[in-house]
Amino acid sequence: MPISWNEIRSRAITFSREWTGVARERAEAQTFWNEFFKVFGLTRRHVASFEEPVRGLSGSYGFIDLFWKGILLAEHKSRDKDLDKAHCQAMDYIQDLQRENRADEVPRYVIVSDFAQLALHDLEEDVTVQFPLAEFHRHISHFGFIPGYKQHKIEDEDPINIRAVRIMGDLHDALEAGGYSGHELERMLVRALFCLFADDTGIFERDAFKLFIENHTKADGSDLGPQLALFFQVLNTPKERRQKNLLEELAELPYVNGELFAESLRFAAFNSDMRNRLIACSRFDWSRISPAIFGALFQAVMESKERRQIGAHYTSERDILKVIGPLFLDELRAELDKAKHDRRKLRALHERLASIRLLDPACGCGNFLVVSYRELRKLELEILKRLEHGRGDTQKMLDVGALVKIDVDQMYGIEIEEWPARIAEVAMWLMDHQMNLLLSETFGQYFARLPLLKSPHIHHGNALRIDWNDLLPADRCTHVLGNPPFVGKRYRTTSQSADHTALWSSVRGSAKLDYVTCWYLKACQYIQNTNITSAFVSTNSITQGEQVPILWPELFEKYGLKIHFAHRTFQWESEARGRAHVHVVIIGFGTRDVAQKTIYEYENGRGDSTSVPASNIAPYLIDGSDLVVKAREKTICDAPQIVYGSMANDGGYLVLDAEQRREILRQAPQVKRYLRPFLGSVEFINSMPRWCLWLVDADPTTIRKIPALVTRIRKVKAHRSNSTRDTTRELAATPTVFGEIRQPDVNYLLIPKNPSQRRRYLTVGFMPPSVIASDQCLIIPGAGLYEFGVISSAMHIAWLAAIGGRLKSDYRYSNTIVYNNYPWPQDVADAKRRAVEEAAQRVLDVREAHPDASLADLYDPLSMPVDLAKAHAKLDRAVDRCYRAQPFANERNRVEYLFRLYEQLTSPLLPAKPARKKKR
Repeated sequence: MPISWNEIRSRAITFSREWTGVARERAEAQTFWNEFFKVFGLTRRHVASFEEPVRGLSGSYGFIDLFWKGILLAEHKSRDKDLDKAHCQAMDYIQDLQRENRADEVPRYVIVSDFAQLALHDLEEDVTVQFPLAEFHRHISHFGFIPGYKQHKIEDEDPINIRAVRIMGDLHDALEAGGYSGHELERMLVRALFCLFADDTGIFERDAFKLFIENHTKADGSDLGPQLALFFQVLNTPKERRQKNLLEELAELPYVNGELFAESLRFAAFNSDMRNRLIACSRFDWSRISPAIFGALFQAVMESKERRQIGAHYTSERDILKVIGPLFLDELRAELDKAKHDRRKLRALHERLASIRLLDPACGCGNFLVVSYRELRKLELEILKRLEHGRGDTQKMLDVGALVKIDVDQMYGIEIEEWPARIAEVAMWLMDHQMNLLLSETFGQYFARLPLLKSPHIHHGNALRIDWNDLLPADRCTHVLGNPPFVGKRYRTTSQSADHTALWSSVRGSAKLDYVTCWYLKACQYIQNTNITSAFVSTNSITQGEQVPILWPELFEKYGLKIHFAHRTFQWESEARGRAHVHVVIIGFGTRDVAQKTIYEYENGRGDSTSVPASNIAPYLIDGSDLVVKAREKTICDAPQIVYGSMANDGGYLVLDAEQRREILRQAPQVKRYLRPFLGSVEFINSMPRWCLWLVDADPTTIRKIPALVTRIRKVKAHRSNSTRDTTRELAATPTVFGEIRQPDVNYLLIPKNPSQRRRYLTVGFMPPSVIASDQCLIIPGAGLYEFGVISSAMHIAWLAAIGGRLKSDYRYSNTIVYNNYPWPQDVADAKRRAVEEAAQRVLDVREAHPDASLADLYDPLSMPVDLAKAHAKLDRAVDRCYRAQPFANERNRVEYLFRLYEQLTSPLLPAKPARKKKR
């Protein structure tokens, strides 16, 4: 078994720290690679050799730096050497291997490095990943082939899906390059996809489409366009209206209808290569492709070859079920269980299923609608089985199709791009056909809905600019659901910004809201005065930080929204290689209140959830009131004031790494008096040395006599002068000093701005005024052991996790939202305060006992020393007792307590509301 990813990640951090920031020579390369393999739990000599000889074209021998036969070839250069040349040299070696009849030894992967950068080339997938060695731990998933992990594409799906999509994608690109593009290209390919599926699933006679292309079109492809048009035209013509002299193969095709083949399109011009690609696609077994991921696979067809990543738009069925389960499916299943074999109740439930109307206003390729439809059909099948149970022999039913009430026209979607909208339609028909086959197998009768008399209602348009009632009147809709786009403020396109402004312009501060909030507003407007329930997947940022007090009061107060269920933050995983995980929440809501509310929690945002009943779900997705935490300039408690560190705004010319510091001291030793240690979050946590030029009180005459200083100061001035911001250009008048100076003249407590959520505690520490804190930190001048203890506690990080924003997966610690709103313990007895101070000192003492370890080492969940863990546990107990005598069972209990205390502190004139006891 390979070692765990967590262990690999931990080793990668240690490895990169040891090899980063120090000038290295190529002679150390073998030591580098020996240590590199240890990261993955391997001994290098057991799998790979150094200096592997290979004879070149001229007959002389070259030597591969590192060679793992059939797997990996590595070339290493000295620091700052050209990696492109190293890559070219590696490719020359591969050609030499092939020339020497050593093709079975040719590797799939090539790595080149210069100690500072690492580049991995996947020759099979034609993918390259390059990054600084210091970021190695962030990219280890790309190296899964070394310890033996299988690289994932789309979970639990046969690789034929991937190959088929690539061929279809190439066909799309070729047609588009030939001038057949846009709507016609998209519609034609959707028709072809339907026919490929129909060939293998009983809609057509087996291989009818493939055989027609092979037997009735020319090998050069010249007549393939007109022949496809004829094939599609026949599918759209009732049998009684077809021409009498059609080929027998065409005459026997079923009448499909459904508007899929109705539109007249120009003929596409094919060549032999394009024809061969289409035939190659027809040779796959399309019956094995689930319509639930059908759309996601073929969304990739529309992307250019350079950007195409299979599965990039795929939402796993597991995650879709997290939405539709509590939204409607769990209740329907419970009703089915309650009905048992009561025919009256079963018929009533069947009618209810037939009345359901779902709207996905950002449906993409229809994944949510397709999975929802499948689950409804499964419920219907179980109802039919129970209804027919009393008859004994279900094989004698006259017409099983007459019993089916659920159809695709119950599904509604809005999609801004035409190709996904058309794919969604086809995916719905394919799922309907598969469910009809399942019905056929269950009751022993073949049932197929041909011709297609009903269609899913997929509207091609901008959901934020149309009235949803025009597609589905609200009084007929039962549920709204989906996964609207994840786009933050900084990444919106011009058109997306215009959409956002059109909806939110009347709400103060709304420019900060994520794009997904537009769908919440539209949904609230749509479901007014109805019993519609809704659920959206959203970035977790709308339940944290500065967005909460902007978004949720508007939805609560103006539209009467109530949250019915919520999945707290978890990883919404794309199955595409190289795609980052997105941290999301799922929020189910309506305008009527419900008695039973549920919160779903995850351990570290992964795995299965645990459901917890709630009396009310707050916008922070905890059991609490609808109160929101707003930004404030001063603390709500009697606590020391907090500020950000100093901001250089220097273009990097007042800040120096270790090598730059050595160089400037070599040039001008007298500069030493102006150098100060300089800490941001990364430097503080990882014990990475950096310095800055602190010229606040420097004598101008002295500065002018030091050329090395003058050069840097001129560059600072140029950087600020060239800025587009007025305030930055004004700073060009004082290029010797930082743009914003907030350095205290007393000891201070330093808090990283973006601490990792992997750590159980905030990594904070005391610093003297001689150490300059950057604006990537927050500082509390004059803080003592008590403040250190509380901020280092489980209570404080629980508060941060609940209301702080996120930067990717890391917390975002802020003064106005997190610290100034934090409910500190009230009326703390001296003895309890001393207990916190003593426990805090113990934490500091234990840290000092590990002088060679950084805070990142000490607080890594995998490597945290036992004595430090015990010291923090003692500190937690001491801080907890300052709040109450009863221990807190978990983080959620802590947060709920803190919110009740916050409500008391911010509403001092109102009597505190006792916590409502939950029903057992």
